[in-house]
Amino acid sequence: MYRFEDPQFLILILAIPALVYVYVGGRRFRSGAIRYSDVASLKESDVRRTGRNRHVLFALRVLALAAFIVAFSRPQTGVTGETVNAEGIDIVLAIDVSSSMLAEDLEPNRLEAAKAVAAEFVEGRRNDRIGLVVFAGEAFTQVPLTLDYSVVTDLLGQMEVGMIEDGTAVGMGLATAVKRLQASDAESQVVVLLTDGRSNRGEIGPVTAGQMAEALGVRVYSIGAGSQGMARMPVDDRLRGRRYVNVEVDIDEVSLQEIAETTGGLYFRATDRESLSQIYQEIDDLETTEIEVLNFTSYGEFFHYPLAAGLVLLLLEVGLSQTVFRKLP
Repeated sequence: MYRFEDPQFLILILAIPALVYVYVGGRRFRSGAIRYSDVASLKESDVRRTGRNRHVLFALRVLALAAFIVAFSRPQTGVTGETVNAEGIDIVLAIDVSSSMLAEDLEPNRLEAAKAVAAEFVEGRRNDRIGLVVFAGEAFTQVPLTLDYSVVTDLLGQMEVGMIEDGTAVGMGLATAVKRLQASDAESQVVVLLTDGRSNRGEIGPVTAGQMAEALGVRVYSIGAGSQGMARMPVDDRLRGRRYVNVEVDIDEVSLQEIAETTGGLYFRATDRESLSQIYQEIDDLETTEIEVLNFTSYGEFFHYPLAAGLVLLLLEVGLSQTVFRKLP
């Protein structure tokens, strides 16, 4: 981007055609004569060629004047940029790793589907701190709030059934996630709670944990993972090896809905991997980061180039007038 800081000086360019007119007209009416006793030396000097080329001096003077006018107008070149101010969101993912998460109604099973979709969600965030809480019979923080998304996705991949004593302590999982957000100063604080069962362990019930979240201004999006009816689940038997049994899908949707409504969030039901992915996409759309963009243009001075060109042209004109095109005294 280019501009002139003092463009009023450019009007002086209009004087150049007037100077050319005066120069041409003046030469037309100007005449003179010199008497020589012998013109042989003048013929040898080829004065006609030198006379024709004397217009070069005037051309150099005009070009120098044009360059000075451009320099006085202060040409500038600008670089356009932008400053982005982003207000991030603090999000904690609380994921059930109880044995029932091995059910295969979500491909390849509930836990693997939850891990993969959660990893996609994390990788799609910008400027938001992400934390990870896992729960089964107990709950603990796997990753505190961080902007290092690679750490979150790596530890998501390492989650597995059996890493915690079995059971389903939904309330403890939610309470642990809320506690992680207690010291947060982010304008928006969110928990994404995913479970496939009914709470049967822990000192804190799901609804009580939801009330804790409400008191701290934490919004909870709860997800019930599991198809309708029966689900195929592997069972390891020491004598008979691995076998599959059909178990009834039992999600405490009433509690999950109450938690979401109490905190201003939403409840979702994921009956397959595609619907789970759509749920995370909807949460991603709901919890957008506010970004303020300030556009600016930084200008740098450019006048020294035409100024230097004008000086060179002027010195060249003076040098030629004193040498090649020197006038007789």
